[in-house]
Amino acid sequence: MQSISEKSSNTKNYISNYLDEVYNDVVRRDPHQEEFHQAVALFLQSILPLLEKEPHYIEKGILKQMVEPERVITFRVTWVDDQGVSQVNRGYRVQFNSAIGPFKGGIRFHPSVNISIVKFLGFEQTFKNSLTGQPIGGGKGGSDFDPKGKSDIEIMRFCQSYMTELARYIGPDVDIPAGDIGVGAREIGYMFGQYKRIRGAYEAGVLTGKGQEYGGSLGRKEATGYGTIYFLHEMLKDNSISLSGSSVAVSGSGNVSIYAMEKAAQLGAKIVACSDSTGFIYNPTGIDVDAVKQIKEVEKGRINEYLKYYPETVFKDDQSEIWNVPCDIALPCATQNELNEKHAVQLVNNGVKAIAEGANMPCSPEAIDVFLNNDVLFGPAKATNAGGVAVSQLEMAQNSMRLKWEFEEVDERLQEIMKNIYENCREATNKFYNATNLIQGANIAGFKKVADAMIAQGAV
Repeated sequence: MQSISEKSSNTKNYISNYLDEVYNDVVRRDPHQEEFHQAVALFLQSILPLLEKEPHYIEKGILKQMVEPERVITFRVTWVDDQGVSQVNRGYRVQFNSAIGPFKGGIRFHPSVNISIVKFLGFEQTFKNSLTGQPIGGGKGGSDFDPKGKSDIEIMRFCQSYMTELARYIGPDVDIPAGDIGVGAREIGYMFGQYKRIRGAYEAGVLTGKGQEYGGSLGRKEATGYGTIYFLHEMLKDNSISLSGSSVAVSGSGNVSIYAMEKAAQLGAKIVACSDSTGFIYNPTGIDVDAVKQIKEVEKGRINEYLKYYPETVFKDDQSEIWNVPCDIALPCATQNELNEKHAVQLVNNGVKAIAEGANMPCSPEAIDVFLNNDVLFGPAKATNAGGVAVSQLEMAQNSMRLKWEFEEVDERLQEIMKNIYENCREATNKFYNATNLIQGANIAGFKKVADAMIAQGAV
């Protein structure tokens, strides 16, 4: 007769072997999609304790459904540049999971975009959207088009061509794209106009991140950055650490980083460093967030131009060196895998207390291990940067009701959503891990809602 410990060990081995089988199937089918492999591996590792207590998720075979997107769309995007020459890019849309609502996720225009990137983002988006508590599924899209250096007319032509192909696959109750890297209000406007032309109808809810004049929500631009700080605030408060007075380093200088800096500064933090693709600026006495906003949002300039306002500030042309800066809190808000093991060790040596991921999967697995092994508080991306999609859903709700809420109402709803996300992550972590690792808690809390909906709807 087996002892209890032997049965427990056998069960754990069975589950581990099953998870290995799921992962190996993913790699076998798509051997070159490294970013997607990484996202799946991290997710599967996180939910093992849940499966030990609730093995019916294995019995139903739900994991093999969950790691396979419902639909992968690729298409040619042809557009004409200012010299009259035809150019060709690749367009993508991955509709990953619609178990709890229509597909929802951004569109990214960047040379690095490929099917692996889009699948990893869509996979992460599924659980992120689940964590918001709102009825939205997961999807993601984009193109390897680079908007940098392009004229407004070239960008308009590209966006119109991209939407001409995408329009047949989206709709207010089907798939609702939004912005991401390289896609802001300008690009959303061009795509919405083309969609409206194709459909011959004004379907305001088909895209989010729209301009205020045609159905956009107040607070959407600020939402991801603000939401990251609202989550961080709850995490710090729960561990008796004050955001006020803390020094903060923030990578990136797009919407996420700018508004994370703005809200952190409003709550009393001192921003000491921020970056863009050309390098980073550092000032231990604090950085003027309004000046950064002026440079990046109004002047469309580079981060080193900050020195014209504050010449005593240090500028270095290697953006990755930002993680050598002493700080209490680090906010990686640029792109995936930007913060590696070496950076993590440096941050720990410099006394960092907390990390909150503003970008999608910005910390490598090795970096995360360093933080967790050194008791650094860690806010995972699928929880911390869910504020953007949360307010996108609020935009969808306003469009459906033909209403417009004031900024204060949207911001109040966002704060409540982020507080609930933190509490759900913490509760799941404590229940299944009896620890403070919120990565597992976020994955489990996001997974359960989606998985239960998928089981209820059958093998579809």
